[in-house]
Amino acid sequence: MKIKDTTKGYLWILVSVLAVSNVYIFSKAALNEISIIQFGFYWFGFGLLWNMIISNRKVGVSKIKSLDKKVKLLYIFIGIVEIISTTAFFYAIMTIENPSVTSFLGNLTPIFVTFFGVILLKERFNFIELIGAVLTLFGAFIISYKGSASLDKLFISGSEFILISSFVSSLTTIFIKKNIAKFTPALLSLNRIVFIFSFATIMMIVTGADFRIPQKAFYATFLGSLLGPFLTANAGYHALKYIEASKRSILNSSRSLFVLLGAYIYFGNLPKEYQIIGGIFTILGVILISFGKMILNSRSKK
Repeated sequence: MKIKDTTKGYLWILVSVLAVSNVYIFSKAALNEISIIQFGFYWFGFGLLWNMIISNRKVGVSKIKSLDKKVKLLYIFIGIVEIISTTAFFYAIMTIENPSVTSFLGNLTPIFVTFFGVILLKERFNFIELIGAVLTLFGAFIISYKGSASLDKLFISGSEFILISSFVSSLTTIFIKKNIAKFTPALLSLNRIVFIFSFATIMMIVTGADFRIPQKAFYATFLGSLLGPFLTANAGYHALKYIEASKRSILNSSRSLFVLLGAYIYFGNLPKEYQIIGGIFTILGVILISFGKMILNSRSKK
């Protein structure tokens, strides 16, 4: 029986969501055992291995050499920005006690993407997206708020890192979107991994970090790197071949619920009740933002 294209898209999204959900779990398990520098070296070292094995036909040395100088500089710029965004993301994973809280706060990214899309790409913005943005921000505030009157203790530790990560990664998304004709998904994925792995290797040498890590951390980075730097990106790309990006965003918002379940199974704990409520608000907000984009896209096609 032939599978419809939309069904293929939804299946690829399911693979992507399950993969990225486990990234939060395995990375947290590893970062509980080792430093973020050791983590970056092993996580992206394995990620580079997976990409070279699977994607070696799509990204060869000849293809990289054939890029003109301007495009190469664009890839270098993206690689440097990815170091900042990814480092901040994993600092958030390491600092925030429950990875599902980090996942909920990660739903801020669509707000930044929408905002920069309007400012830099002159994209349209509707009332439904505005409501979604307000709900997401409200949910993020609920999750992060500690109830203290002191400014330095107003929000939970680590929330600043996910804010930085979301802000920077959204700029990267807009930059790639604006120059989409110059990039290929396979090379973008490999470029990100190479830059982050190179940075982690340099930091390992400069700081004198131990290359020996506990067995538990080794297995966590080994499995997590297969799910994160490789499977999540590739599954997401395949999904975009069959369904619209806005539909993908709606289904991707369910990621946080899978992380919530996985964190409870693996670590045996749950976020506080108000954080779960705030997380639900962020999911609803992302759904509304994506739904608003779907309406704009359907109107533009008429």
